[in-house]
Amino acid sequence: MSFYQTLVQKTQQSQQYLLQAPIIQRCFAGQFSIDDYVAFLQQAYHHVKHTTPLLMAVGSRLPESKEWLRNEVAEYIEEELGHQEWVLNDIAACGYDKEQARKSTPLFATELMVSYAYDCVSRINPLCFFGMVHVLEGTSIALADNAAAQVQNRLQLPNKAFSYLRSHGALDQDHVKFFISLMDKITDPSEQQLIIKSANAFYHLYGDMFRSLDPLHGLTATKQVNADCEVSL
Repeated sequence: MSFYQTLVQKTQQSQQYLLQAPIIQRCFAGQFSIDDYVAFLQQAYHHVKHTTPLLMAVGSRLPESKEWLRNEVAEYIEEELGHQEWVLNDIAACGYDKEQARKSTPLFATELMVSYAYDCVSRINPLCFFGMVHVLEGTSIALADNAAAQVQNRLQLPNKAFSYLRSHGALDQDHVKFFISLMDKITDPSEQQLIIKSANAFYHLYGDMFRSLDPLHGLTATKQVNADCEVSL
């Protein structure tokens, strides 16, 4: 069994904690509003904006023996640059003030997940970050496209309101293959255990973020998106 397969196997229980978050269950049951989706995007912005700084921190802390991985991290950084702006543009496409979202305060659960990521990278081992990558991207193909379809069909939002979700769906398969190839090059058992432990922690932290989402997100509506799903001015 490859290390990636082991990582998936050893984190299945924690993954269920994420998938059982009430808002995810409501999404697939069609019981959600535009404000649920905007609340999710608002918190996505607050953690996605840290992806590039975290990757930079990872690259700077890798030892010389992991020079091959530093080169891969540099490539990863190029691919991740500016993705937080995609999230803000999705918020604008939903009819809400993206600049207000940019200046908003993240939920405590979101802050805790981001803080734990920085702490792991600086205090424990930069490889811990790949546990977060597995949670945010390695499991997203199965969720993102389906979630985007559910939300769009119910709320009749334009395609441009889903650039973030759809970038983490089927279009992201090459990215996930890249991640799998990286993980399968990690052969040290102690390093593998670090990544597994980290992934389990991030499944719970990300699950807590979903459990904390509040449709009273506080963002100002700027327009009506469509006749079926109006946003009050």
